[in-house]
Amino acid sequence: MATPQAKKSPSDFLKLVLGRPVIVKLNSGVTYQGILVALDGYMNIAMEQTEEYVHGQLKGKYGDAFIRGNNVLYISSQPTHKRS
Repeated sequence: MATPQAKKSPSDFLKLVLGRPVIVKLNSGVTYQGILVALDGYMNIAMEQTEEYVHGQLKGKYGDAFIRGNNVLYISSQPTHKRS
């Protein structure tokens, strides 16, 4: 029998990625990459160093961005690497 792994909740994941690079995909298919700085119970998201991608192509860079939670399809952690 395999050893049981500790179960993680969505709030555990969000605490883990707070202050780290994330990818946020919207229902429209647009994605935002940046540093997750805050979110609330409605999944409203505040990000810094944000880049907007449409169909995989960079469309804009924003210092700060706010994304309304009802537009969010998912949040994914992003591997940390140095940006050039």
